[in-house]
Amino acid sequence: MNPRRSFFRSVLGLGTGAVVLSRESRARQVHSSDQAATQQAHVGPTVPVVTPDIADLPFTIDNGVKAFHLIAEPVKQVIIPGRALDLWGFNGSAPGPTIQANEGDRLRIVFENHLPEPTGIHWHGLELPIEMDGVPGIGQKPVMPGERFVYEFSLHQNGTFFYHSHMAMQEMVGMLGGFIIHPKTPYTPRVDKDYLIALQEYAVLPNSTIPNSMNMEFNWLTFNGKAGPASTPFVIRQGERVRIRIINLGMDHHPIHLHGFTFWETGREGARQPDTLWHRGNTILVGVAQARDIEFVADRVGDWMFHCHLPHHMMNQMSSNVGPMTRLGQGMQGGASMEEAMGMLRDGHATSENKAPSLGRGLGVGSTTDMLRSNGPLTQSGADKAMANMPGMDQSKMPGMDHSGMPGMKMPELPNNANQIPLFPQDAYMESPMMAMDKEVEKPETYGLPSAWSGFVGGMMTLVRVMPTDQYDKIMAMKAQQRGSSPR
Repeated sequence: MNPRRSFFRSVLGLGTGAVVLSRESRARQVHSSDQAATQQAHVGPTVPVVTPDIADLPFTIDNGVKAFHLIAEPVKQVIIPGRALDLWGFNGSAPGPTIQANEGDRLRIVFENHLPEPTGIHWHGLELPIEMDGVPGIGQKPVMPGERFVYEFSLHQNGTFFYHSHMAMQEMVGMLGGFIIHPKTPYTPRVDKDYLIALQEYAVLPNSTIPNSMNMEFNWLTFNGKAGPASTPFVIRQGERVRIRIINLGMDHHPIHLHGFTFWETGREGARQPDTLWHRGNTILVGVAQARDIEFVADRVGDWMFHCHLPHHMMNQMSSNVGPMTRLGQGMQGGASMEEAMGMLRDGHATSENKAPSLGRGLGVGSTTDMLRSNGPLTQSGADKAMANMPGMDQSKMPGMDHSGMPGMKMPELPNNANQIPLFPQDAYMESPMMAMDKEVEKPETYGLPSAWSGFVGGMMTLVRVMPTDQYDKIMAMKAQQRGSSPR
């Protein structure tokens, strides 16, 4: 068959084929928590790394060589309930599955390109022969659509690494995965839990599912492909020693902060650091293309925040917060039509007191065209009215809206002059209780959290849940039951 005709036929088939490929890829994967026992048999006394919300890449043994099968393909990634993005990733997810191997292993990675354009895989930080480095046009020929390439190499390093496409803009739409090399001699002191977190960011318009890979104003920030509160919390038994590995491939540096504990920085993308070089802190800057390992002893019970400390990265913005331009007088009302939103005003001028960008064109609480300013209700009565006007919404029955167990969990009483105070409101859209989605993100790891907790966890944010043994054991039993009834 004509190669050109074959190529276009494969591209045209991606619309339906991508879904099938993703399903097949997911079927070939084993969820990371389920594969822990399998990995344990191959890493000896080392604790397997768990990548919350992301699977491990399974392997077979072929004459002593660990053989993996890695597929680059379009994926539909649900980053939060109700928000799915069209991304490119590996084996059905973005980021792709985590590869775990041992120092001294010989690896064979059969790579297939199911994308509509050429690509190649770079093994970030690994010391390899040039023909295995994965840079198209330099060390190897580009892997064309429908083709496969076999990477084979031995590992003499250990630490936290990652793999990614080496086509620049492909990196920005999800093509990243963790690569863990366990040491021949286990690190000391030994940890009880070992986690991996991949940082990614996307710029997506409210009415789109496709990231703008050229945009640097990101509004969806993720841990392991999930934006808070959908990111799965860490569940830790009180007294355990914990390692968290963080990898970053994007356009932003991220200062990652842990509440409640002071940790040691024990590793970087090059290797584990000698203990004489360990730095003490509670915030670590993970730069672009870097990896950082931190360790701490979880000796204090609590649900502790773990998040990027850039303020814009602690929320799900959905769209840019661009107005009003003033809070004086009546403020500026959001644009009421597509023409005005595009700057084609029907009357008046751009700085008229009733003109300003709108944050959205929805109904009820989502509408900004009938409010004095575009961020949300200004008064308690306004909030109550907005809630009452939402079609089919009974506030007494809304999931996550019962705040009787948490003092202060209701729309606050606002001063009469609130709208005259410059910068009001800064609690974005007054979101805390309004944005709660406890039921939608419910899982064993969230059991026992306060009502409406999810309204305060957004963007690059999750929880480190440190529990007494009895509570920890209960959640572990719930997870085991879930795996038994719904194997993945």
